[in-house]
Amino acid sequence: MSSYNKNLVFTAACIGMSFFGVSMITMGAVLPSLTGKLMLNDLQAGALVTFLPVGLLVGSLLFGPIVDRFGHKVLMLFSCIVVLLGLEGIALFSDIPLLQLSILCIGLGGGILNGETNALVADISSDEEKGARLSLLGAFYGIGALGIPVLMGFLSKHYSFETILQGTGVLMLICIIFCMFIRFPAPKQPQGFPIREGIKLLKEKSLLLFSLILFFQSGIEGVTNNWTTSYLGRTTEIPADKALLVLTCMVAGLTAARLLLVVIFKKVKESTVLICSLVMAGVGFLLLMASPEFWRAALGMVLIGAGVASTFPVILSILGQRYAALSGTAFSIAMVIALTGNTLLNNLTGILSQKFGITVFPYMMITAIVIMIVLFRWAFRSKTPPRI
Repeated sequence: MSSYNKNLVFTAACIGMSFFGVSMITMGAVLPSLTGKLMLNDLQAGALVTFLPVGLLVGSLLFGPIVDRFGHKVLMLFSCIVVLLGLEGIALFSDIPLLQLSILCIGLGGGILNGETNALVADISSDEEKGARLSLLGAFYGIGALGIPVLMGFLSKHYSFETILQGTGVLMLICIIFCMFIRFPAPKQPQGFPIREGIKLLKEKSLLLFSLILFFQSGIEGVTNNWTTSYLGRTTEIPADKALLVLTCMVAGLTAARLLLVVIFKKVKESTVLICSLVMAGVGFLLLMASPEFWRAALGMVLIGAGVASTFPVILSILGQRYAALSGTAFSIAMVIALTGNTLLNNLTGILSQKFGITVFPYMMITAIVIMIVLFRWAFRSKTPPRI
């Protein structure tokens, strides 16, 4: 195995995770400007956005076996470049098919980076430091996700969104060049694709149970991001601009909590942290149910963001320990199941909101949190060693 500098590799992973944060938030930040520029109706704008989750799903499905076979470096550089090209495509193209391809690239690269960077950090970390390092890595998602809206907010009065994206692309290119000179860990399965072993993973009860927790976790994040402003607009007197600020509080709470978790994981068991965090998220949704004013809603969203912050680091830390020989493939399976939860719970929220009203939103989220706690207690007690 080739030698590598763990701190430099971790830095590269954090850069990749910030790229994922950028990829997840860019469409929401530039879609109003893009819609106005091309004079798109709601149906056409919605058709553009659907290419993002398609790319995310494909990227999440592909990255695991490729990482286990060829290692991390080539795939990480490729996915960063793909995200960069997608962003520049949005800035430069006015042709709808080319824009669709650009958005697909952003999703593809982001889907790869989400799983690949987590698998990389799990591979270079000892069992004792996995949770803390994965939490710190996750904080860089928040930095990337907050970066684009902040730039758009400060610079949009002076520059077009195309110019802002092009400037962002220059910074991203510098980061990619930096990562090119870093030595990464060697591949785990250099002799070939671990197809048979990967199929066996699909039968692992422990892996599937932990992945189901991520199914609901990803669903909670997606539904909260997509439906909170509508919920506040219809159930409170909070104006639209402040409702958007309330939504930002969730990302801020998540980012701050993941930075704190770096210290907390060194003193408290991961399982205890996860349960307490989920309870905190539940309290946040209870605050939203109380027809809150701005500050109560903002506090609720901070608690929700902080509450869901530990789930991915804890679950991926456990999976990285239990399936170390095929961590990439195991993470790929987990990420695909998580993204599926995001899609299905969003669709379910739309159906139930249409039938019963938007007030079902926080009740659904609290129910999902209870299910996650039950699943975690069940999965954590499953100590059966992997059959691979």
